[in-house]
Amino acid sequence: MSATPPESPSPGSPSPGSPSPRSPASAPAAGGAPARRPGIDPRGPRFSAAITAVLLLAVVVLAVGGLEQAALVLLTALAALFAWGAAAGVARHPFGIVFRHLVRPRLAPPPELEDPRPPTFAQLVGFVVTAVGVVLGFLGVPAAVPIAAAAAFVAAFLNAAFGYCLGCRLYLVLVRARVIRTA
Repeated sequence: MSATPPESPSPGSPSPGSPSPRSPASAPAAGGAPARRPGIDPRGPRFSAAITAVLLLAVVVLAVGGLEQAALVLLTALAALFAWGAAAGVARHPFGIVFRHLVRPRLAPPPELEDPRPPTFAQLVGFVVTAVGVVLGFLGVPAAVPIAAAAAFVAAFLNAAFGYCLGCRLYLVLVRARVIRTA
């Protein structure tokens, strides 16, 4: 599958030349011709976010319901999944693999593909938030687990329900501020 040509920028959209979460970035290839990075189906991260949101909500319910140890174990597993997504990329994340093999074949092709770097960065943000909750939970701070899970839940829910990825937006802000370099 190939990406559709980029649309003209609208007010508030990334300036030309800066990466967009909806279009794969171009990098010069041998001979100076731009090479397209492989894109991902934008519905994949939303699918993953929906599963993640349900699991994060379960962490909050377990923690508030007095099952702090179970909540801590589940949050630890979710932190490990976020780490996996941040290190391997969203296409190689377990939920991404499930989407690619079981869900995407049943859907029409997406109108355009998405640059995988912003959602992969969002996985890193999710890892940091949940890892802080896990570390503080193991250090005996009981409120840390449900608070970290609730914060991550908000981000996952926004992505799953509305397609608004907070981590992706943060990535774009950091790229524009030149804190993160793109190839």
